[in-house]
Order: sequence, then C-alpha cells, then structure tokens
Amino acid sequence: MNSRWLYPLGLLAVAAAVYVLGIALNWYGESEDAGQIQAPAISSQVRDAADAAQRLASDMPNASEPSQILFGDLHVHTTFSSDAFRMSLPMVQGEGAHPPADACDFARVCASLDFWALTDHAESLTEQQWNRSIESVQQCNAVSGPEASPDMLTFMGFEWTQAGPAPEAHYGHKNVIFKYDERDQLPTRPISSNFRAVFVSTPLKLRLLPPLRELPDRQRYYDFNHLIQTLGDQPLCADDENTTTLPTDCAEIAATPSDLFRKLAEWNLDSIVIPHGNTWGIYSPAGTSWDKQLVGDMHDPNRQILMEIYSGHGGSEEYRDWSAVEYADDGSKVCPPPRGNYLPSCWRAGELIRERCTANGVDEAECDSRAAIARDQYLQYGQLGWHTVPGTAVPDWLDAGQCRDCYQPSFNYRPGGSAQYALAIGNFDDSGAPKRLRFGFMASSDNHTGRPGTGYKEINRQAFTDWWGYRDAASRKLFSTDRGAPLATSVDVDASKLDVFNILELERQSSYFLTGGLVAVHAKGRDRDAVWDAMQRKAVYGTSGQRMLLWFELLNAPNSNSLAVEMGSEVEMNENPRFRARAVGAFEQLPGCPETSVSALSEERLETLCRGECYNPSAKRVGISRIDIIRIRPQIEAGEAVSTLIEDPWKSFTCDTSDRSGCSIEFDDPDYAENGRDTVYYVRALQTPQASINAGGLRCELDANGQCAKVDACYGDDRADPGDDCLSESEGRAWSSPIFVDQIARQ
Repeated sequence: MNSRWLYPLGLLAVAAAVYVLGIALNWYGESEDAGQIQAPAISSQVRDAADAAQRLASDMPNASEPSQILFGDLHVHTTFSSDAFRMSLPMVQGEGAHPPADACDFARVCASLDFWALTDHAESLTEQQWNRSIESVQQCNAVSGPEASPDMLTFMGFEWTQAGPAPEAHYGHKNVIFKYDERDQLPTRPISSNFRAVFVSTPLKLRLLPPLRELPDRQRYYDFNHLIQTLGDQPLCADDENTTTLPTDCAEIAATPSDLFRKLAEWNLDSIVIPHGNTWGIYSPAGTSWDKQLVGDMHDPNRQILMEIYSGHGGSEEYRDWSAVEYADDGSKVCPPPRGNYLPSCWRAGELIRERCTANGVDEAECDSRAAIARDQYLQYGQLGWHTVPGTAVPDWLDAGQCRDCYQPSFNYRPGGSAQYALAIGNFDDSGAPKRLRFGFMASSDNHTGRPGTGYKEINRQAFTDWWGYRDAASRKLFSTDRGAPLATSVDVDASKLDVFNILELERQSSYFLTGGLVAVHAKGRDRDAVWDAMQRKAVYGTSGQRMLLWFELLNAPNSNSLAVEMGSEVEMNENPRFRARAVGAFEQLPGCPETSVSALSEERLETLCRGECYNPSAKRVGISRIDIIRIRPQIEAGEAVSTLIEDPWKSFTCDTSDRSGCSIEFDDPDYAENGRDTVYYVRALQTPQASINAGGLRCELDANGQCAKVDACYGDDRADPGDDCLSESEGRAWSSPIFVDQIARQ
C-alpha cells in the first residue's frame, strides 16, 4: 500500500475507535424530556352530552346515593420506563419516544377517558424524570378545565416492580397512586423494589452494536444508553433513615411490601396501592401464592384496597386447583403430571427430550430416565427452565403452562395469585378473627407506549398492545439467544449469557398481549375528591376494555334506611342477603374519530398517537348475554381446601341480548344464615361476542381427546404478518367489586 494512505487510514481508525469508545462511555446520549401536551380541554358541552347519554341508562331505584360512572386507566407506562424504552427501539419495531405528554393527549383525545394515572416503573425513574413526570401531570391537569368539573383527571403514581427467584421471596408488582399532584403532596422520589438491577443493566452487545448497525436511528440508542448509565450511576439511599429525610438524588429501595407500606406511612400522604399481575407466570415463580402477603405486616388494609383483575397482559380472576410445581415431604420440587385441562411446562420439557431420545433409537428405559432429569432440571432453573431444552421453537411447547379454560388468562398462569384465591384464604397466626384480603376489583391497560385506555377498539395490535419483536431476521439472529441444536438431553443454563430480551419466554407471550382493560368508578361528581372517594369506598369495577355499565347492590342490609348498599361494601348480618345486579352493554363503535378528536390534534399527531382510530361511540349499545354470580366462603380454619370454597358460577342468569337497555336481576342466598359463614359475592357481566386481539392465546388445534396438538402462535417479530391482529371471538366482561357479608357473632 502506498505510504501516503497510511496516515489518513490511521486517522480514520483512530476516529472509529474513539466513536465506539464514545458509545461505550455514553458521550452522545441525552435524557428524554416529557414532551409537549397539545390537546386542549374537551368542551363542557361535549362532556355534558356524553355524561347525559350514559345517565339515560343509569336509573337504579332505591340506590344508595345518586352517582355517575366514570372510566379510567390507572396503569400506564411511558418510555420513561426502561422496559418501555427498550420496546420503543427500532430494532424491535418500536415507535420511538412516547413520553408523558403523549399519554395525556392519548387519554383525552384518542381514548376519551375521564381519569388516568401515570405509573412508570420506580426502578427506572431518575431524579430528573420523576420531576419531569410531576410537571407533565400538573400540566395535563391544568389544561383539563375547572377543578370542580374537569374534562379529565390525571393522577401521579409509580409502579413498585418486585420479583423474587422463589415463591417465598416473590411479592409481585404494585401500583402506588397519589391523590394530589402538588409537590408537597408527593414523595420526593419514587420507591423501588429490590428488583431494580434488572431495569438498570444492559449487556454491552446491546449497547454497542445497534447504533453501529442502524446509523439513521443511532440517537435513539444513544439516549437509551444514557438512561441506563444514569440509572447505574445513581447512588442507593440509606436503609435505616426515615424516607422523608433522604437526599433527593438517591434511589430508594423497599425490598418487601412491608417496607413499602412503612415508607408510605412515613410520608403520610393520600395514596392507594393496587397489586397487579399476580398470576403472570412470565416472571412469577411456579408455586407463587397470596398466602405470604397475609403474614405480619405484608398487607396494609387501609392502602392496599384494590386489585387489578385484568389488563393488557391478561386476566387474573380465576382459581384452578392445579399448579406448575408440587413439593415432596422433604420440600424438594416435583413436576406434576398433566391433568385434563393443564399441561405443566416441566412435564412438556421431559416429553420433548423423550421424543428426541426415542427418535434416535435409544432404549425406552434410558429415555424415561432422560425425561425425568429434564423435568427436574426445568424446575431447578425456575423462570429460565425453558432454556434447559436446547433447540426448541414456540410450537414445540404446545400450550404448556397455560390455563386452557380461563378467560383471556395471563401467560404461564399462577392460580395461587388469582383474585378468587386471594378472597378465599385466611391467616390464622393470631387468635381471634382471621386476617383476610378484601380487595375491590378494577382493571387497566398496563400499556407501555403511553396510550391509556387502548381497549376501546380491537385494532392495531402493534400499537394498542405490548406486542414487540425483532424487526428482521438479522436482528433476531444477532440478539436472540442461540438455543443450539435440538439435543436429546437437557442442559444447564448460564444466565450470564442470556440477553435481557431473551431471559423470559417473550416469543410465546406475544400470543397473550391484549388491548387492556378499564377501571370504572361510581362517583358522586367529576372532581378529584369524588373519584378518590369512590376508589376508597371500593365502589369500582373493572372491564375488559369495553365501557359496560354495571351495578351490584345488597338490598336488605341492616340499618340501611331501605337504601341499597353498593359494591365494595362490608356488612354484618345474620339473615339471608338479597341482591340486585344490572348491566348495560357498551356503545358500539363507529370507525375513525369524532369531530372533537379531529379538531383537537393535528392530522399527523392524530395518526401517530391514535392511528386514526378513536373512541367513537354510536347511539347503539351491545347486548348483555349473561350475568354470573360468584360466591366465595373464606377459610375458617387453616388448611381448608380453597377449591371447595369458590363457586364459579354459583348462579347464572341468561339475558335477552336483543334488549339493548340492559339486563337486571335479583337473587338471594338461601344458605347464608344456616351455614353461619362469612361470605363474599361478586358479579360478572358478559356482552355478546366480538372479535378481539389475542383472545385465542396460542390458538391450539385440538386432537380427538381435547388436548392441544398444534399451535398457531401470534408472533411479534419479523415472522408476523403486520396485517394480522390475531383476532378470535370473545365476550367482553365486567367484574364488580365484591360485597363482603359477615356473620354477626351469636352470644
């Protein structure tokens, strides 16, 4: 080579090395701002007209007090959450930044909500982002009109995101919502869990290669690296100080719910804690249950009053008496055999190894031994168990781990975390009355693109669910874990070699992402006090996204002055209770957006946020097909079998779907007085079916015995058809908060 080229080539090599070093050292990234709210308040005339249309269906004689039903979403993430930021990256077909301002505009203009809450992960919020979030929430409230009757309420909050490696150390995720948005009514910093490290670490490969491969989008990767670096550099707060005296710039940790409740008590602010995702097997260890959260001070009955029963990550209502793991007398893990409606993933791991073994001509005894080892090895590695069977693809696992007969269940279902299980158990450690969980039921979206309330239409799977996946085969091959050849023996797992996107079974979970639910409140006004009061009373219910109207009342409560007692109430009585329930279907949706939405945002922003489709009700409502009554008689002694205490449905009433004014029923419990047990009742209303995204889960093809023989997975990566929303027929649902009826102790 001519020597005259050596110098410029050397300079070029040095420049390239400096550039790569700059990426590694985070020289080019910036902190994401909160964005600019663009939508004005919805006019009072438009909002009053919408309220009036709803009130036409709201006549309930002898109701406790007149109220109106308002709809909201109390579980919303923006790209201030590091997992949402990851999902926004170009390499996984992300849309880019969706900061808090986007969530405000979407909630008002696209979804037409009455209220919502910003709940980014505490574990990935820097001091700067926390402050920017507060400012954005304040701006969203400021543009919402007069405080006495705003067009929309915005609450500030965070998600405490805990996950333990074993059931005894796993408490799950909880959203913390604060009543006010003023600085002196909010904590100085969010409170993280001990799971924080997962949100603040990224393998060097993921930090270096994407900006080098995707130069046009490099700034997005620079900014992601900046967030991770900033979080990693943040010092931890001292453990032994009162939370109110800690510095503003440290990351605060609450390792357990007890720690979280103690810190919230130290702040002494109006707050509500809402657990969610307790059946989500994507991160919850097999064998997880609510029981440990009734021990000691792991539950705060004054703050932890609501439970999220449904979200865009699936339902958590129903209990089943199977489990993904069992235990021998010595405490060792045992893989349970399949049951008629459940195939444990550990068992499927063994069968995959057996199938490969026999295909290689190995004798039956040896293959049986290898299958047993594979089952044990799967359980040994917990959430990483699926990596112990090398060379697998999504179809190989069939529907292992899934609840086949649950309504739109969460992935790898954990029944011990269900709402029904929570209401059925008791803790008898102390003498006297058993300690119990008495949750009101709500639903929300858990959306990660700053889109509160996406369930108004079953469209745009890529935008309106947490769908994600590698943009092309090259990215998938480069960043996805190499599962190797399909060996006929199981293998050990080195977790340090697994990228963040591939630790968990995200490919299979893509078939379980839904548009999400809504929380509804029976409020006595549109103002902040009225909505907060409804949540405190547990006068709330959840829906699977549709704006169904639902009432559930106890008619003969003592000392009620002949007025009905609303859902969420606790009553003592010895006579047989008598109830009334009423449900009205949601408005059928028109295509596109109403004029109020079109005039509120520019055409470009309307398309970016709403994808050209908004909440756009017609004058016609969907029919109600059925109302189910669920009765639960909580444990009265330790060890009482939970499956015998839950009756679902206890009663069921068929409705006339042609009657669009709704369905009303009355019923009593003729057994209550004689049985002498405290009893919990709630109602579940169902609409006529409609096509819904991912309602079919893995879309199993059943064999002659009713078992899953083949799956048609709904992929999120480059193998997916962008035009396929993975629709299946599903009945929209609404779940009332329970009414808790306790026996009066007889002398």
